[in-house]
Amino acid sequence: MTAGSVARPSSWLAGALAAMLPPLLPTLAGALLWGVAMGAGAIFALVLENWENPDNIRIVAAFFAAGGFVAFPFAIALARFLSFRRSPEAAFAAAFLSLGLATACATAAIYALDYRAYYAEWHADTLTRTWILQFVHTGAVAAYQFAVLGLRLYFPFGFVALLVASFWFMRRAR
Repeated sequence: MTAGSVARPSSWLAGALAAMLPPLLPTLAGALLWGVAMGAGAIFALVLENWENPDNIRIVAAFFAAGGFVAFPFAIALARFLSFRRSPEAAFAAAFLSLGLATACATAAIYALDYRAYYAEWHADTLTRTWILQFVHTGAVAAYQFAVLGLRLYFPFGFVALLVASFWFMRRAR
């Protein structure tokens, strides 16, 4: 290897792993923007449903904003990995799936933590067998409840934001 040359990865996997980590500042800015978009989408959906309690709207919007903020860096890293050396269409699909799934999972996890905190008063002592069963079942119930009641709040605004973000990722990936 000469002094001016750059070492090239010997395999696709090594290259994809090296390209996976996005730059820090654009990722933080994207996370903030994505979180705001998901929170705004939840507000929009709740207003369309004529929710009349502003305090509850704020709480739900905060959950969705936090879920979007937490999910974005992981989703972009995964999308960069999945779309490494692939076509623009594959980059769009990778971003669409990564952002959609990561955002829903992160928001569901935040919801499950809040759900668990509420029911912790009635649970057994920490790290006992009963507590572990209660913890697992409470998390599963919270995830199910989020899937049934929470995912609909991503429509229509969150879905449009997902399309726009995926198109942006596809354009940047070229």
